[in-house]
Amino acid sequence: MIDFSSATSIREAILTRKCTALDMVAEAYRRIEKLDPKVRAFISLTQQSALEKAVEVDGKIARGEKAGPLAGVPVAIKDNICMRGTKTTCASRILENFDSPYDAFVVKRLLAADAVIIGKTNLDEFAMGSSCENSAFFKTHNPWDLDYIPGGSSGGSAACVSSRMTPLSLGSDTGGSIRQPAAFCGIVGMKGTYGRVSRYGLVAFGSSLDQIGPFATNVRDCALLLGVVAGKDPNDSTTADVAVPDYTDGIEGGVKGMKLGVPKEYFVDDIAPDIAKAVRNALDAYAKCGAEIVDISLPHTSYSNPTYYIVANAEASSNLARYDGIHYGRRASDAKDLMDLYCKSRNEGFGPEVKRRILLGTYVLSAGYYDAYYLRALKVRTLIRRDFDEAFKKVDAIACPTTPVPAFKFGERIDDPLQMYYCDILTTSANLAGLPGISIPCGFTENTMPVGLQLLGKPFDEGTLLRVARAFEAATDFSKTPPLVRNK
Repeated sequence: MIDFSSATSIREAILTRKCTALDMVAEAYRRIEKLDPKVRAFISLTQQSALEKAVEVDGKIARGEKAGPLAGVPVAIKDNICMRGTKTTCASRILENFDSPYDAFVVKRLLAADAVIIGKTNLDEFAMGSSCENSAFFKTHNPWDLDYIPGGSSGGSAACVSSRMTPLSLGSDTGGSIRQPAAFCGIVGMKGTYGRVSRYGLVAFGSSLDQIGPFATNVRDCALLLGVVAGKDPNDSTTADVAVPDYTDGIEGGVKGMKLGVPKEYFVDDIAPDIAKAVRNALDAYAKCGAEIVDISLPHTSYSNPTYYIVANAEASSNLARYDGIHYGRRASDAKDLMDLYCKSRNEGFGPEVKRRILLGTYVLSAGYYDAYYLRALKVRTLIRRDFDEAFKKVDAIACPTTPVPAFKFGERIDDPLQMYYCDILTTSANLAGLPGISIPCGFTENTMPVGLQLLGKPFDEGTLLRVARAFEAATDFSKTPPLVRNK
């Protein structure tokens, strides 16, 4: 029997003709038909192009031609990533009828690797949120308990992998939007170093923070997908001209002799006891595997969230200024003049959270406040990066919780923005510093909701990070436990 949750197993089964790519596409859509009415992970499906790609892959294998590293593997992509022939909505009314005129760099890479793109997943509107409750269309549910949020903003991408509708997906991470939902949904989620994966074709939120990255059920599949989408892109000047290694090579090397830093600031006073316990147990497991656990300090950690929400919102207000009701996207039908057209189109098209962030961003960039807020935030951002630089002189990687709280029920935090923003307190610093980070399952709360362990690495040292993650995965069984997709 083929393990549908494993991209590696699917690829090998297709290459050895135990099944076909068409079989795997049919299985993916069968699972979606059965599970997605409950989970609501997908905004749209791409059956026609998926079937055409599957036929192409099967034909290539039948002719004895070399197939790509993701031959026939079903993959979902977050609906803020452009794909020609599909709508790219960003889960927003302002873009609900926008047709993508081109493929994002990562979409081109997926297709070149012979992956089969199954559909596009739900998110918090314009990737602004931590719960997937801010989508303009519907809420995505956590497969572990349908009354709970899956995390955000990449909640749909995390939920579709967690519920095994696809073995792989892509999300985006501006302040934790891959790692946090990965933790809440009990799967692996990773962002590379800033510049490792092209942002070309990703609808911009915070341009100096945004990154595309993989979700998977296991570390090896995550490494495989990252290797496919990473690399220099002439269409994105922020991508680094740094060689992309085979991330699966050496992934079983273990952690014996390695030093793992544990920042005291990441075990905040009000961290959930279940999370602190699970992460401490994970550190004990690493010690048994031969790693040296080293206490470190990242003294500017407490400033990460305030700094992030100044920088991210400032960039968001600038990036979202293009949605004016004229060039593309929603256009109000009853405007009296140009100013009225701007106001009505944006008021009708944007949801409450997006409006809040635009207003905050506009404020910190306004005359008289730029120096006091935005410029100061940039200086603190530099201090945060220096903290990591100093820490990595002593350790090979950093281990800490992914989130301060486990997944919570719908409605618990949606009316309190500060409590919602608090969910990002342990993930934003990696984006500000541009570092690679990964979340892997490390335990469960008393009510059987997943807990994530976050690992942070040196710039462009994703290989070491994946090796460290795989060592824990190999020593435990947390990644092997699938959710039941039911209400408890």
